[in-house]
Amino acid sequence: MKEIARKLNGEISRLTNKTFKFDKRVSEGWFSAVYFLKTRDIVADQLPEHKVTMQFFQKDTAVLCGTDEAIALIHTFAENPEELEIHSLKDGDKISPYETVLTITGPYQLFGFLEGIIDGILARRTSVATNVYNVVKAARSSGRQKPIIFMGDRDDHFTQQSGDGYAAFIGGSTAQATHAMNEWWGKEGMGTMPHALIQMFKGDVVAATKAYQKQFPNDQLMALVDYNNDVITDSLKVAREFGDELKGVRVDTSQNLVDKYFLRNQHLMGTFDPRGVNPELIFALRRSLDKEGYRHVKIVVSGGFTKERIRAFEEKKVPVDMYGVGGSLLKIGIGFTGDNVLINGEPEAKEGRRYKVNPRLEYVEFHKEDEGE
Repeated sequence: MKEIARKLNGEISRLTNKTFKFDKRVSEGWFSAVYFLKTRDIVADQLPEHKVTMQFFQKDTAVLCGTDEAIALIHTFAENPEELEIHSLKDGDKISPYETVLTITGPYQLFGFLEGIIDGILARRTSVATNVYNVVKAARSSGRQKPIIFMGDRDDHFTQQSGDGYAAFIGGSTAQATHAMNEWWGKEGMGTMPHALIQMFKGDVVAATKAYQKQFPNDQLMALVDYNNDVITDSLKVAREFGDELKGVRVDTSQNLVDKYFLRNQHLMGTFDPRGVNPELIFALRRSLDKEGYRHVKIVVSGGFTKERIRAFEEKKVPVDMYGVGGSLLKIGIGFTGDNVLINGEPEAKEGRRYKVNPRLEYVEFHKEDEGE
């Protein structure tokens, strides 16, 4: 059973290194800024009895993510982690600018070298979770929640997929493109066909869809229909061929192209941007499918969608059933800062970084198994 299932069942309060599987070189200081390592050695030699409180914050309204991961990191790599006192908010909490999200109290030399790594964990996970949350929110602005497929596999290094997928889950996306994205929280990735499959069948969308159905007969049948830049024609071709078996079509037209529908109907142009996946193309596609009795076929759109673009589609009530979103969800725009703010219980901090009490913080118990494997 995945740890996330145990957490959701209330059996454990937080995910541990059994989920995260940290690189063991963290303990060697491999990923820590050298000045943290030097400070650890100085304090261990000259001020070993001092206890500090380190607090973490950021400067935006956001959806917090990465606290379980950061705490697991501390419990796994801090020296004598049972001696540390940790208070934290939880993954998924809505946070305010400058709100304290995590505090660690104990001898600096036990954990201080992890400061930058914790900042990085919280920054990336919170950025992705917040980006996804904002996109999900935009996708319900018409009054009905449209699902968001997290398609960020090609927009960043593959080693980030598990953590990004978990952060996307915290932000509200429950459909993701790769198995790795689902590793920490879900089961398997989802997806149908890429343009490469249609290319192998020389642009014949019907033949490619038949091949897909033969190989994966239990999947929900969804055809990619923009390969020939003739979305409506190819959508109707597959709909006529597969009828009720066709569950959806995906439109992924390049932003540099004008679909052939508009080239055949140039009288329609002049009052909107006809390039890429645009509202008028989707309205026309929906009308064409409905006219021939294919009202059950859902429309999925992808290709350069952002929260602003989704909101614009929803405000116009464009008949989209699902959005595929990638690169815009992975922009890291939220940075965290860790500061030592108390020493031996007394205020002592960089100017402007005073200790900020947050009654929402919860005490985190240390369990031996939190150290993971």
